[in-house]
Amino acid sequence: MIKIGILGSRGVPNQYGGFEQFAEHLSKGLADLGAGVWVYCSDDHPYGGETWKGVNLIHCHDPENTVGALGQFIYDFNCIRDSRKRDFDIILQLGYTSNSVWYRLLPAKPVIITNMDGMEWKRSKYSRPVRRFLKYAEKLAVKSSHRLVADSVAIKKYLDDKYAVDAVFIPYGADIPGNPRTALLRKFNVEPFGYYLLIARLQPDNHIEEIIKGVVQSTSGLPLLVVGKIRNKFGKYLLKKYKSEQVTFAGAVFDKSLLDALRYYARLYFHGHSAGGTNPSLLEAMAAQAVICAHDNPFNRAVLNSDAVYFKAASDVSRIINSNFGKPGAKKLIASNLKKIKNQYSWPGIINDYWELFNRELKRRSPSGRAEEKSG
Repeated sequence: MIKIGILGSRGVPNQYGGFEQFAEHLSKGLADLGAGVWVYCSDDHPYGGETWKGVNLIHCHDPENTVGALGQFIYDFNCIRDSRKRDFDIILQLGYTSNSVWYRLLPAKPVIITNMDGMEWKRSKYSRPVRRFLKYAEKLAVKSSHRLVADSVAIKKYLDDKYAVDAVFIPYGADIPGNPRTALLRKFNVEPFGYYLLIARLQPDNHIEEIIKGVVQSTSGLPLLVVGKIRNKFGKYLLKKYKSEQVTFAGAVFDKSLLDALRYYARLYFHGHSAGGTNPSLLEAMAAQAVICAHDNPFNRAVLNSDAVYFKAASDVSRIINSNFGKPGAKKLIASNLKKIKNQYSWPGIINDYWELFNRELKRRSPSGRAEEKSG
């Protein structure tokens, strides 16, 4: 039995964001294929069990809530230190921002595979010194990994060109939900196709303010529902400046049935992410048959192609809204995006790609030239 440790998320089941959603699907899928899987979890994760759907959970101390961003480094240090006590064949690291500095502590035996996420050093929310550190952390992740995974063809090209590596392209995935009940919208006091929707972490490089400005300055009058935690400084700034009858800040929502209903019945779904990678929330919007208005950058275009409309500034958002673009029209865009989810971004295919990658890397390192059989 191949033993796999997954580091870099706050744990499963998902109570936070993209990497946690990914870890949830991948870990269960790998366990179903017969692997032994261990996912590292924050010790303040709401789910405190030792196992979840066949996946083993390891809870490590995470002081982020008390010491801020430094806590992420401490949490990753604790996870990597614990991994030295395990007998993993594969360690999959999700991201590199706060773990690559501890690369010398990684155990010698496992194959180290790192999902490089996006180009973190491009995020405008970070200061120049932090961006310089993130470039350094990226280099450390490349140096310390046996194989890199890129979740976007644009990220793969960047990694291959900059570091002369052959990164493996494996995207994120999404499930296609059924058509949801309109009754689920009552919680948010909105009507089917009578609102605009934004689901994101409230940070500047997700272009939240441009979207809100564009909606408010349009002639539509329809409300904008903003879903995301408002605890940070930028979130509090947006809440103070823009909360009105037209803009509702709903806070964080983790119930997927509610999120799918909001996406399906939105007149227009805004996706402002710009820092790279195949964003999980974008795939989920495509799967939920949302009509999408995305920030214009290579990463979003690589996924959506011509099956969306794009904005760069608040004026673009207003123009698109004033043109009356949105659901329930745009059926061809919806159908094309659903086809992509089925053919390119299905979880079974992605899980199988990781399974094949793990076995291939183990085979490359095995003296016999084949993946070694492991007993429990």
